[in-house]
Amino acid sequence: MIVSITHSKRLREDDITFTEENADGLLLPHNDALVISLNVLYFKIKCVLVDPGSSANIIKWRVYEQAKLTGSIILATKFLAGFNLASVTTKGEILLLTNAEEVMKTTLFEVVDGDMGYNIILGRPWLHEMKVVPSTYHQLLKFPTPKGIKQIRGDQPATREMSAILVSISKGKEHAS
Repeated sequence: MIVSITHSKRLREDDITFTEENADGLLLPHNDALVISLNVLYFKIKCVLVDPGSSANIIKWRVYEQAKLTGSIILATKFLAGFNLASVTTKGEILLLTNAEEVMKTTLFEVVDGDMGYNIILGRPWLHEMKVVPSTYHQLLKFPTPKGIKQIRGDQPATREMSAILVSISKGKEHAS
């Protein structure tokens, strides 16, 4: 199976293609979310969820504090609704420099304080700005750069560890009630 994404009528070297070889080394079959590591400013942030269903880029307040960015926040309260229509109020927003395989983008993040399972959620604004094509099956992001197609591999073991933690937390909440 080959999945190919083209933006022109002719195939070129810089077309984004996913092949079965891209899935080599994965634990199959799987139903894993696409979780990567991303360089933000001078920090490598792990447990970054790639979520094409999210209309915002979100960073967890604790990560924001640990990076000592507290002076840079733009106070702007917004309500973000999740898939279950539960809403969370943002503490503000911040512009941060992201570095994905040497592609630098200034990215607007909503700062959220709460039980978010991931340190960052990369939504459609970042994905579209980077022209990223994600494949959850292949656990891979691919995107065009002036130096050709670059890719970021998902961290499947971290995804599975995160899923196990979230399941154990939700079971603990069920027993507590």
